Amino acid sequence: MAELVYRPWADGDDLTLLEIWGDADSAPAGQFRAALTEATDANPWRRTIVAEDQGIPVAAGVVYSTKLHPARLWVFVEVAKDHRRAGVGATLLTMLRGEAAGALASGLVSTTALRTKVAPGTSGAAFAETMGLAVLQRNRIVEVGPGALKLPTFGEGTEEEAEARVQDLATGSVELTDVVGRYYESVNQWDPTGPLSPGLVQRMFLDDLTGAHGALVLRAEPASAFGSGVAPSKKGKIQAFALSYSQGSIESSEEVAAAASEVFLGVEPSLERDEAVQAVYDLLALITHQYPVLLELDDSMEALAAVVNPMISVGAAKVRGTETLVVGE
Repeated sequence: MAELVYRPWADGDDLTLLEIWGDADSAPAGQFRAALTEATDANPWRRTIVAEDQGIPVAAGVVYSTKLHPARLWVFVEVAKDHRRAGVGATLLTMLRGEAAGALASGLVSTTALRTKVAPGTSGAAFAETMGLAVLQRNRIVEVGPGALKLPTFGEGTEEEAEARVQDLATGSVELTDVVGRYYESVNQWDPTGPLSPGLVQRMFLDDLTGAHGALVLRAEPASAFGSGVAPSKKGKIQAFALSYSQGSIESSEEVAAAASEVFLGVEPSLERDEAVQAVYDLLALITHQYPVLLELDDSMEALAAVVNPMISVGAAKVRGTETLVVGE
């Protein structure tokens, strides 16, 4: 192998590299390939470096910032199979670290700490471990089958009591936006976001462009939410929410397709653990009464994990594809 030349990204590199690399060996690698593009000093900041062998690109790496999670930079390196185990990946990573250090000195980024996503057992996971990146988080896509959980009974089981506890909300609801944002902040303390503005929460989770179709919330009992001095007819505070990102309602109805709906399910962060777990159980039982749902599950989502992990162990829920690990410094 001739001495490689390292240079910035150029137009056409993506087509050449995709042809040489072939199919990605994992979902994270496939997703990261889209991040290989031209450098920018804007927020988010980005640098991409390509390794050439006799004028042909054979490897590339990128490091970039994000507005949502500013505590670490994302990094990705991929090397053609016939050029691996020759120090190419390590050289690219060293160069990317240098770019990050320069950006920090220039005030373009606020950190040089790195993170990336890998699938267990892949070459990317082995490289990350060799480079000293430790596991920060595990992520899985889980399908929960219909009827796996017993439907909850609210109070004496009357229709009025059920309607007071379970309600549809518009995705533009200020109340919903508030709890969704605080929940996302709470389960991402391992990679902190900082306070999220209502506008950002809307753009991330609730705007039409995100595919958000509807929201179902589980409320506390009216009396317990506001105290005995307030009329019980007042709405209780939101305990849990489920956002649907598929066609049709997340409620059981004749219009819902049999295919699993993508759902983001979360809880009010201030709830005690047992209360949070019960709220997750109740709402998940309701939305999976007749139809399956797909949930994105991070280990940091403790209440959701407490309900779903036992279901996985007995086959009532199943992991779709392979798990993803976020590794970093």
